[in-house]
Amino acid sequence: MKSLHRIVLPLVVLVLATGCDAFRTLSDSRRKTAQGKPYELIVVCPQTEWTGAVGDTLRSILTAPVPFLNQTEPLFDVLRVTERGFTNVVVDHRNVLKVLVDPSLETTAIAVQYDVTSEPQIVLTLQGPDQQSLVDYLSEHRAELVQMLEKTERDRSVKYNEAYGNPGIEQAIRRSFGVDMHVPKGYVLAVDTPDFLWARYEYPTASQGFIIYSYPYEGPQSLSPEALLAARNRFAARIPGPSDGSYMTTSEVFPPDYRMFRLEGRLWCELRGFWDVAGDFMGGPFVSYTTVDTATNRVFTLDCYVYSPKQHKRNFVRGVEHLLYGISFPEQ
Repeated sequence: MKSLHRIVLPLVVLVLATGCDAFRTLSDSRRKTAQGKPYELIVVCPQTEWTGAVGDTLRSILTAPVPFLNQTEPLFDVLRVTERGFTNVVVDHRNVLKVLVDPSLETTAIAVQYDVTSEPQIVLTLQGPDQQSLVDYLSEHRAELVQMLEKTERDRSVKYNEAYGNPGIEQAIRRSFGVDMHVPKGYVLAVDTPDFLWARYEYPTASQGFIIYSYPYEGPQSLSPEALLAARNRFAARIPGPSDGSYMTTSEVFPPDYRMFRLEGRLWCELRGFWDVAGDFMGGPFVSYTTVDTATNRVFTLDCYVYSPKQHKRNFVRGVEHLLYGISFPEQ
């Protein structure tokens, strides 16, 4: 078995107001591939608004720190340009937010368009009669704005995972756990047993990985934070560290965050925190998702981790989070 390595709203969606020279949709045959990196956002905003309350509000929303990372990283990498600078490849960026102040407008809203000049692309136009109306709108709908941008990035990732899958690992998951899951190419199967599977994706200076494990469901107490943490440590200990006798565990310095949510009608429990290696010096962020497979009366957990001591971790964490959205259980 290989071990761990040290590696040196609802938003108000409107049709754009008549007379607003925003974007013209091109025919499908003329659309180009969208430019930019994941979680990078172009904000097209005049200097007055960017240096005023609108810019301050946008920065407080879009560059807020991502929770449970080892260092401070923003939700989005924001690049601001003026309308004059919104040309060439910038127009074809994957994520665009335009700010428009027009006294003739009676309402404040965000207009949403997709694949305007390139694909996959989202273009948001925040428009209102004055700066204060935009600030008020952003303050009220900040969560929905972030969710829409995050969902757009997630949908792109899920679509990629579906198109460029890893048949060997997907078949192993189906065989051992009876569920379908889209796993992108690049992952390598490290361990495959009836109740535990470990796959890893190694980069030159970083590592992504996930484990899947299953055990009997013994009632609601099986989904308590304490029970999930105990199960995580029990199964994560099967991942050996770089030195003899070392193994993965959950950090005790910062207790994991726990929440319950529903995804397509299924109840999931999330643990989010930091992992360590007992007996060695390694660590990083993790997130686990647990549900009950009622067909087998077993607890099913997808547990994902990232190790990136020299690079930012946000996009690596987002990548493993998106694996959850590629899981489907057989119809009951």
